[in-house]
Amino acid sequence: METTSNNYLEQVIGFLNKIESNQIENIKAAAALMCDAIERDELIHVYGGGGHTTLVMGEMFFRSGGLANINPVMEPGLSVFNQALKYLELERTVNYGSSIVKYFKIQKGEVLIIFHNIGINAATIDAAMEAKKAGARIIAVSSSHWQNEMPEDHFIRHPSKQNLFDLADVCIDDYNPVGDALVNIEGFDTPIAPVSNITDFYIAHRLEIETVKLCVERGCVPPVWSSANAPGGDELNARYVDKYFPRVKYL
Repeated sequence: METTSNNYLEQVIGFLNKIESNQIENIKAAAALMCDAIERDELIHVYGGGGHTTLVMGEMFFRSGGLANINPVMEPGLSVFNQALKYLELERTVNYGSSIVKYFKIQKGEVLIIFHNIGINAATIDAAMEAKKAGARIIAVSSSHWQNEMPEDHFIRHPSKQNLFDLADVCIDDYNPVGDALVNIEGFDTPIAPVSNITDFYIAHRLEIETVKLCVERGCVPPVWSSANAPGGDELNARYVDKYFPRVKYL
């Protein structure tokens, strides 16, 4: 593998092009569920199954140009803002993910987007199982490579041995390779330069784009945040703050 920064750029662009070409129908199917939720005046719940996947949840929440009805199903213990070894342990802890979903009281028919590029760990599978039990519609963003190539008896797998894609209504493949990092430097054994954050942020924004387009086609006004730091931003956002403050726990 080449070791130049240009090679990393080429590889990243290759991943994004593959997602755009091969996953666009799944992205549009997910956007249809999200548009349905907006038409019903429901929240769109977003969950990251541990570690850096929680950053995508943060990227979709209270973001200029993002949907205002996003409800982050956020547990600080699973995030990178916890101590690293602690969140690593917690994302492997059985029933932890289910307790988070229970706390947020996701209802039948509501939409839950789950990001976890590995898609086999306990905090991800338990959250998906709990949401499915509640009757939620699950959009899963994950990697078929991790789910299919990791040994069935690998210790990080959920005891059920299920993959995230087994539990989802719509599956979006981010094609993240096992190990995540893409670049090998000559004379150094450990690969560097992960790609999952870039691909999953891209998918998150593509979901927003297709959802807004579909809302406009249907004659439904999508709730979208303006930049709070731009002139008039706070005034434009005030209606959504009033509307969603009682409903979104982290607003």
